[in-house]
This record gives sequence, C-alpha cells and structure tokens, in this order.
Amino acid sequence: MPDTSNFTPTTAIVTGSDSGIGKATAVALARAGMDVGVTWHSDEEGAEKTASEIRGVGRKAVVRQLDTTELRSAAGVIDDLAAELGGLDVFVNNAGTGASTAFLDMDLDDWTRILDTNLNGAFVCLQAAARRMVKAGTGGRLIAVSSVHEFQPRVGSSAYDASKHGLGGLMKTLALELGRYGITANTVAPGEIATPMTGQEDQDPTATDRPGVPLGRPGSAWEIADVVAFLASPASSYVTGAAWVVDGGMLQMGPQAGSHITSNDWREA
Repeated sequence: MPDTSNFTPTTAIVTGSDSGIGKATAVALARAGMDVGVTWHSDEEGAEKTASEIRGVGRKAVVRQLDTTELRSAAGVIDDLAAELGGLDVFVNNAGTGASTAFLDMDLDDWTRILDTNLNGAFVCLQAAARRMVKAGTGGRLIAVSSVHEFQPRVGSSAYDASKHGLGGLMKTLALELGRYGITANTVAPGEIATPMTGQEDQDPTATDRPGVPLGRPGSAWEIADVVAFLASPASSYVTGAAWVVDGGMLQMGPQAGSHITSNDWREA
C-alpha cells in the first residue's frame, strides 16, 4: 500500500459547482491550495463565476459542461478535467437533483432521470476519478455530497431517497475496496441548506426560523463546504467509510421535522 501520510492535495474536481454547495466547496478547496475543475449542467454563467472566484484566490480553474445522466460520456469529462489540471487528488461528487412526487404518481422517466443523475452518474464519475488515483499511486480523496435522506426517508421523495441510500452504500463499498491504494471514501449528508435547490440562494440562513431543527435555522453552503474541505485535507487521513451528517440536529427530530414542526413547544420538558 502507498504511504499517504504526507498526502497534500493540489488538484480537485467538484461536480455541480455552478452554484450552492458545489460552488462553495470549489472555492473552499481553492482556498486550501487546490486547482479546481468546475462542472455545470445548465448554468454556464454560474460556473464561470465560480471559476472567477477560484482564480481570485490564485488557483487555476477549468470549466466543463457535465450531464451525469449521459452515462456513456460522463467519465470522459472527468478524464478531460483531470488531464488539464495535471492530476486528480480530490473528487467531490456533488451533482444531484430531486422531485416532490408521491410514489403512486411517480413517472418512470422522472424516476430514471433522478437515479441516473444521483446514483448511476455518480458511479461513472467516481469510477473514472478512482481509476486515475489508483494509476497515479499517491492516494486520494473521494467525497460524495449525499443528504440526510440517505438515512431517513421523506414523503414524496421515493426516487431521491433511493438514490441517496444507494450513494451512501456505494461510498462505503469504495472505502473497503480502495483503502489498499491510500484512497479514502466518505459522504457528507446535508440537511436543509440555503441553496437554489431549496429556493434560498443568497439568503441569510440565520434569518430563517426553523422550529423543527434544534439549531433553529437552515444551514449555509459554506458550512457544508467546510466539512468537505476537512475530508479533502491531510487532517482526515484516518477517516474513511464515514457519513458526516451536517443538519443542525434535524435527524434527531425525525425526517419531516424541519419543515413540519411549526412551534418551539417541543423544547419544553
């Protein structure tokens, strides 16, 4: 097994880094000293803004379009980005989507789109990244942005829940199989975060009241990015196969609590 005790990452790819958690993560890794590959699905302008912020802290940024439902071509995008960056030390699978549809009303096309985006596409991209890391022989970090719904289901989220449960299981398996190469594999599982996906881009999460969350508010994208940055750093060298829940304590209340508890009465004994 390679000696990765002095692993110091200098290159990273963050998928879905045109906004929200992906954007914050890409910038956080740049601030930690990495050149970053940025991908976008439909928001090229957002990706270029992310790249501009990366360059603003003195690091290289490379931008590519990536549709993770295009399973036969997604790996090539990861390979192209890694080649232009000159290597790949950290890969963050952040691209994802969801829907709020009852199971009985779920259309097969929507089910397939969500599973392809969140799980099958993740497999393709993670495999491409891992193969490059194994070939380089210097270790690496694989990190997947999952969800609290990796652990607890939510009404109306059958496809999303299934994909996130699957992603969590995939990452645990990668931890078992890739440890011999000095590659760690972990997930970060956000709760409600102020991002475009939750209709809260550029809002101050501390100004939003969430009685059903013990910390009383949504999280910010930067609070997720900080955890990802730790898992990408030398400080996380003995962490693998773990799922880091970052949810303000929401899971302790049950999966519906964040949006369905409307008072603070539960706080009283």
